[in-house]
Amino acid sequence: MLVGLFVPCYIDQLYPKVGKDTLEVLEKVGCTVVFLQDPLCCGQPMANSGYEKMTRGYEKPFLKALQEVDYLVTPSASCSSHLTHHLLKPLVGKEELSRVRELTEFLHDVTGLEKLKASFPHKVGLHLSCHGLRGLNLGTPSELKVPHYSKIEEVLSTVDGLELVVPPKADECCGFGGSFAVSEAAVSVKMGSDKMKGMSMAGVEYVTATDMSCLMHLEGVFQAENSPMKIMHIAELLNSEEGGSGNQ
Repeated sequence: MLVGLFVPCYIDQLYPKVGKDTLEVLEKVGCTVVFLQDPLCCGQPMANSGYEKMTRGYEKPFLKALQEVDYLVTPSASCSSHLTHHLLKPLVGKEELSRVRELTEFLHDVTGLEKLKASFPHKVGLHLSCHGLRGLNLGTPSELKVPHYSKIEEVLSTVDGLELVVPPKADECCGFGGSFAVSEAAVSVKMGSDKMKGMSMAGVEYVTATDMSCLMHLEGVFQAENSPMKIMHIAELLNSEEGGSGNQ
């Protein structure tokens, strides 16, 4: 299976290890991976701020990639959601859109979980990002009274030794929200602080999510409030072979 790996701009610039771990996880499950160098951004930051017209042309490298690979995979639920719900949706059919996948969604739905091998003997709290949960249907939002399911939890269950904690309000927004964190900084920080308190009460050592943007925001809150908790993207957990130190 030929997979095009799209590493979002903020991961490329600030958390490159997440991109590397994503690449290695995909290779471990048997994929041939092509790193997509042309796409620099999915266009979400501009669109969220009311400047969607500035993203004209951003779709071209993604359309080209879809002609050359079996799937386009990214370690970001928000970027995947923006690509499939906005940037590419007016231009391609459902079949092509279905080949754009967030990492855990791809592992769960396409490759299966049998080949995943990782070990991380720590207590990890799960933050369920808004785009992944409600945009990509990676799990059941708490506001819906339907049977529980979680693709993310199933994927993480393959990691030996990992004690996964899903605290109350795990699917409540962390406060990042892209440009919201800039325009409403005080509210954003309070939301992140509330999320931190819930994780702290659960006694977790690490907090993980499908979106490094959420984790980046929480990392800032943790550091500002001298919390010992650390962040770790799901790709890092899935590529861990022992303990790992997480992002500092």
